[in-house]
Amino acid sequence: MNITTLTLTAALVLSVVGCSKTDTPGTTPNPSSAAPAAAAPAAQAGSSYDLVASQGKGFTVGALMSAQPVYVLFDPQCPHCGRLWQASLPLLDKVKFVWIPISFNPTKSVPQGAALLSAANPVDAMTAHEQSLLAGTGGMSASADVTEEMKQAITKNTQLLNQLGVESVPFLLGKHRKTGAIVSFNGAMDTAALSNLLGLE
Repeated sequence: MNITTLTLTAALVLSVVGCSKTDTPGTTPNPSSAAPAAAAPAAQAGSSYDLVASQGKGFTVGALMSAQPVYVLFDPQCPHCGRLWQASLPLLDKVKFVWIPISFNPTKSVPQGAALLSAANPVDAMTAHEQSLLAGTGGMSASADVTEEMKQAITKNTQLLNQLGVESVPFLLGKHRKTGAIVSFNGAMDTAALSNLLGLE
């Protein structure tokens, strides 16, 4: 893994913040709860990527034929995840993203995560949801009647986040387009920083 890539990318982002399980929905998350991108041993990063690829259940958007998916673990109630979603939209013609819902707030996050997983058009559903969330209106309305299969999927996604030792979202794992190195990032970033992290420049 190219540790320099991760370190330089971390420096490009002026403010790295995310949502953690200790944040209360509807409030501004505590920036100190977010972990900046960290350089992990190559074996650990590679195994994390493979673990998420094999065990995470998400919805796929973007360049569906891409051989290098980028995985994003997110909570539907996290505004920082909404900002990362918006930053990713201009890159959908170049990148295959797999958005994997987890739940820090089962009352709202599980129904919304289930609705997003089963949406006929995930881009439209997620865009509308995140616009509502960032506007302070709570995101999409979703039925609390969630199938056991969906509940289990989101529970397993949350356990996967814990297994990775990650305490806040959004958490991104991908491969650098030019070097093939596994890259990871914890927090929101703008489109330029995301493009740089993934080696699209």
